[in-house]
Amino acid sequence: MNAAKRAEIFRRLQEDNPDPKTELAYDSPFELLIAVILSAQATDVGVNKATARLYPVANTPEAIYALGVDGLSEYIKTIGLYNSKAKNVIETCRILIEKHGSKVPENREDLEALPGVGRKTANVVLNTAFRQLAMAVDTHIFRVANRTNIAPGKNVLEVERKLLKFVPREYLLDAHHWLILHGRYVCKARKPQCGSCRIEDLCEYKHKTSDD
Repeated sequence: MNAAKRAEIFRRLQEDNPDPKTELAYDSPFELLIAVILSAQATDVGVNKATARLYPVANTPEAIYALGVDGLSEYIKTIGLYNSKAKNVIETCRILIEKHGSKVPENREDLEALPGVGRKTANVVLNTAFRQLAMAVDTHIFRVANRTNIAPGKNVLEVERKLLKFVPREYLLDAHHWLILHGRYVCKARKPQCGSCRIEDLCEYKHKTSDD
């Protein structure tokens, strides 16, 4: 895919959604961090329901740490893998309190040192909470990048690096959100909505059928 086509794709996505946001509900970098940890193998809708119960009661490292694993589990037990997530969140809160003055670190190294925080989670926090140029590649972004040919790659790290290289800089800060939303609602895994896609004429998807 050439640079002009990529630029036009993101121009249209920006035109349709000038101020894209994550669908996770949060009011602070800490709330976002916890929500993203909880979102692994879970839907944003499911996470938002759990945090809507949790955050009015506890939304700081100290308050959540005080709940303990069992106490926290009661608020998040509707989410998959809640036992292991509760342990990770409690340990993350302890580290934030003891090592970071209860603040969420604004750098990748310290973020990835937190339990339950991998590269993708760190990228979400860096980009969404701190507005840094970072690209979190989830299943939606991986699919869209490969299917459209915007930034094809065999693994998420390759796609991440290509997106950071190929997405025009003026669109890079919000590209993560546009691609996730496009993958979630239009460029779906099983049945992409090609006929109603804003960028269909620019897409290089090779396997369209009459049913698409």
